[in-house]
Formats: sequence, C-alpha cells, structure tokens
Amino acid sequence: MTLSNPSLGKGELPEDLLPVTPPLDEESPFATMMSLFDEAARKLGINPDEYAILRRPDREVAYSVPVKLDDGTMAVFDGYRVQHNQGLGPFMGPVRLHHALKIDDLRALAAWMTWKCALMGIPFGGAAGGIRIHAKRRSSAELERAVRRYTAGFLDLIGPDTDIFAPDVNSDESVMAWVMDTVSHHKAYTENAVVTGKPTVLAGSRGQTDAVAQGLRTMIRLSLTHFDLVRERAPRVIIQGAGRVGGNLARLLYDAGFVVCGLSDVSVALYSEHGLPIHDILAWRQSHGSLENCPVDCLRLTNAELLARPCDVLVPCAADNAIHSRNADQVQARLIVEGAHGPVSARADRILHERGIPVVPDILANAGGVIVNYFEWVQNRQGLTWVDSLVNKRRKRFMTEAWNSVLDYRQQYGVRLRMAAHMLAVERVAQADRSRGIYA
Repeated sequence: MTLSNPSLGKGELPEDLLPVTPPLDEESPFATMMSLFDEAARKLGINPDEYAILRRPDREVAYSVPVKLDDGTMAVFDGYRVQHNQGLGPFMGPVRLHHALKIDDLRALAAWMTWKCALMGIPFGGAAGGIRIHAKRRSSAELERAVRRYTAGFLDLIGPDTDIFAPDVNSDESVMAWVMDTVSHHKAYTENAVVTGKPTVLAGSRGQTDAVAQGLRTMIRLSLTHFDLVRERAPRVIIQGAGRVGGNLARLLYDAGFVVCGLSDVSVALYSEHGLPIHDILAWRQSHGSLENCPVDCLRLTNAELLARPCDVLVPCAADNAIHSRNADQVQARLIVEGAHGPVSARADRILHERGIPVVPDILANAGGVIVNYFEWVQNRQGLTWVDSLVNKRRKRFMTEAWNSVLDYRQQYGVRLRMAAHMLAVERVAQADRSRGIYA
C-alpha cells in the first residue's frame, strides 16, 4: 500500500518513506566483513562448531515504527536492531538514521563492533540498529517521535546490562537524549547508562565529540613511527570527509604541524600540495554547510581524484568501499589509516598489500569512539565524571596497547596488519564463547 502524503516536497517520492533495500553488492560492507572473518577463522584454525556460532548474529529484530508527521498524516518506517555476539559482555552499538539503511550494513556494523571491542579489550559485544528514514527531510519533531517510538519498541532488549545504544549517522547527542528519556520514563527512574554520546549535562563523557579523531591521531603517530615513513619533514595527509571525524582530524593534525594537503566532503575535494588553511575551510563549512565554493586558493577535485593524489597518509573518513578493486591500483599514499567503517574493500586491501602499502584497519584505527563510549558507561555506572586529561590519557593507553598487540600478532603469523587485527579479535571472542559454553 502506498501512503498518500501531501507533505512530500518537490521531487520527493513516496519511496523516500519506505525505500526498497538495494541488492547486496559483491563488495558491500557485509561481504567485506565476512570475507575478513572467514580468512581470520581459517588462519586461526577455529573449529567448525565455534565458526558456525561466530559467523551469525545472536539476534536480529525488525520493528515497524509508525510516526505521525507534522501535517497529521501517518508514515510507517522500518526499524532494526542486530545483536551480533555477547560472549565478552552486554551488547553495545550505534543507532543510525538513514534513508538507505540496509540490514546487511547493520550486520556488518554489528560484527565490526564485536571485533573492535574485543581488540580494544572492552567487555562488550557488538550491536547495530537504526531507522530507515530520510533524516534531512524530516523535521526535528518527526525525528523525535520516530526515535522515541523505535526506542519503546525495543525496551525489552536494551538496557545498561543488555544493549547500550551509541550515536552514529544522523544520531547526535540530542537523539541519544531522546532515547535516554524514553527509557527513563518507562523505568520510572533516570537510566543514563542505557546510551552513550549524551550531552555532558546528562552525564555524557568529556572527549566524546572528537573521540574518533583523537584516536586516529594516536594511530597515525604510532604507524608513522613503526613504518619509519617520515623523518625530516612534516607528514603530508589527505583526508576524505570533513564531518565530525574528518573535520576534527584535519584540525588536530593541522594544529600538530602536519601538512593537510587534501580535504573533501560530498560536494567537492580541495587539494594543495603545499597545505590547506584548515581553520578557514572548517569555518566556511560550518557557516555554509559544505565545502562547495569555499574561497581558498587550491585545486577543486572529485573525491575519486583526491584518493589518487600522492601523500604520506591517506585517511578515508567518509563512505564505505571508497577504495575498491577498480581504483586500488591508483592510490599513491604511503600509508592508509581507516577513519570510516569499511572504506577499503577486501579485494582492495589485498591489492594494496601486494603493492606494499600498509593499511591500519578500521577496527583498530577508529576505535577511539567506542573506547570513550565505554568510558561513558563506566562513569554512569559509578556515578563519576572524569576530567578531559584522564579521558585522553586512558583512551591513548587503550589504543597503544591494542596497536602493540596487533603488531605482535602480525609478526607471529606473518600476515598483513588488517588480518592480524581480525585474528586477534576473533580469537578473543572465540575464547570467551568457549569459556562460557553453550546453554541448552
């Protein structure tokens, strides 16, 4: 049945409310995740019984989210939650609001969260969910009603000891506050540990805004030193993505003396081999909403062209599969550090490895966010608030310990960096499942 909706804008189709899930691409995030997991499991010699458990999510839930729109009509959106593995502890994972939300992407994201938590030594399993809704075409009131109804539909599955929600695409601290408030109303007491990424006034953690970028900066420094790439000059960096992750990373690296020679968003890529005026560019984007028509003296490129420019470090912080089997041979970076989830496909990763270009994988490189999510949960459970310096010190320690553990695995098994990270994560989760056993 097609909903009649007079509130649709010019050019907006009814399918924007109930879009069809696109078919699975051969290099989709889910296919990439499964390919890496299968390879890691084979190299570790995971037995068939453990393999059968690890390769499937523990639970997948689909939920219809009816929402009254501002014009009084009703729309029904699709809501999902995928809980991948709870061997290490309660589930934790993002809530995503996006018009092209796909269940396969959520499966991949939930699994990535499992491996990321295991790699970082965080006692959580991975989950992911969201609502298939066009966040940019819905009013704030419509989004709030959708988020609250979605949360109410999953009340029996979520909680500080079962499944903790975290922010993601189009789900900022306001969205997390709505989730917390909805759960608290049903519980009849304030339950702030059920979500992370909240406003600090609602017991959100310090360091949440640029947590991923801060972690990426730590990983870039560690990898540049390990691979001995730059000694006598400032490293030249290209960053794809100028949002919360890419924009904050560009600012941090620029202030630290790096030469940020490339920065892009969905509209345009800016490039100058001598370096970009990052603060001016970010200020323009803040006031104008994009980098388009940004008045700086530089080359204007497409995102695809930017990825092929020479640099010391390339940090893809935007779309998944930005580097794939058809453009991996054009990359001229000396090192790639993944800021997004799955920006390098499995096929491209092998091509880059054969070309001698190391890739620091997403589950290691961009784990600063999940670390601070964990810190927020700990603070909420203890009734404490940590100062910025303590958050930064502990986040850096978690990432440095994980980096050193991955390097040990890389040397022990003679595999590429990505495979070492996945092997370590899979082994830790398998050990947890093995220790807990199967209840029947």
